[in-house]
Amino acid sequence: MNLPDSSREKVPDSVLEGMSVVAFTLAKLAGARSSDTANHIWRIQHYLKCLAQRLQGHPRFAPVLTESYINLLFFAAPLHNLGTIGIPDWILLKPSRLSPAELAVMKTHTTLARDVLEQVEKTYGYQGEPFKTLKEMAHSHHERWDGGGYPQGLIEEQIPLAARLLAIADVYEGLISNRVYKVGVPHDQAVAIIFEGRGSHFDPDIVDAFIEIQDEFRAIALRYADTDQDMQRMIEYMANAIAEEALLPVN
Repeated sequence: MNLPDSSREKVPDSVLEGMSVVAFTLAKLAGARSSDTANHIWRIQHYLKCLAQRLQGHPRFAPVLTESYINLLFFAAPLHNLGTIGIPDWILLKPSRLSPAELAVMKTHTTLARDVLEQVEKTYGYQGEPFKTLKEMAHSHHERWDGGGYPQGLIEEQIPLAARLLAIADVYEGLISNRVYKVGVPHDQAVAIIFEGRGSHFDPDIVDAFIEIQDEFRAIALRYADTDQDMQRMIEYMANAIAEEALLPVN
């Protein structure tokens, strides 16, 4: 359940700056295992920020989407896939469609991230806004507006706003980006796919905002595009990881 808007605390800039450094470092470690690039992190951050800024004047979102909260979303975004650190390479890096059993394991990255963050909170007695927002993003960005997502099957506004915003940024990024095992789709096709998910996969008001600023998403994708060298590094990493996995003894 989302907390009332009035409970959203203003996070000091110094905390956000420190969080940014830690988040980017940890995201690079997690991304290295999944062959994501540094530009992937930048793209997600900027998609999320421009989408949140567009919704600042919307009556449903204005009380929450303060400048402080949008900055918090920006700095937390790199860690939304933190839980993939706990997914085995042979699943995380598989260059073909996952089996139902493998997909079930892959889906646990959401709960792995939540569990780690809750353990940190418990150990240090800290339950501030940065961790709350990060948990919302990491745990719930695969939920769907119609309740068909995971891990909890949340529906509509049961899904935290941070996760609803991230869902569109994450899906757009996944659609347009080239990977070792696939070629990204054109921008217009990605926009059409997201629009088709309006009211089923995604919050309809957030989709409407995305449609209005789709050219900004395209510009961000171009500004932080991966290079040929980035792709080559991804290919080499995946090849080495898969080769090492094949050499491991079978228990």
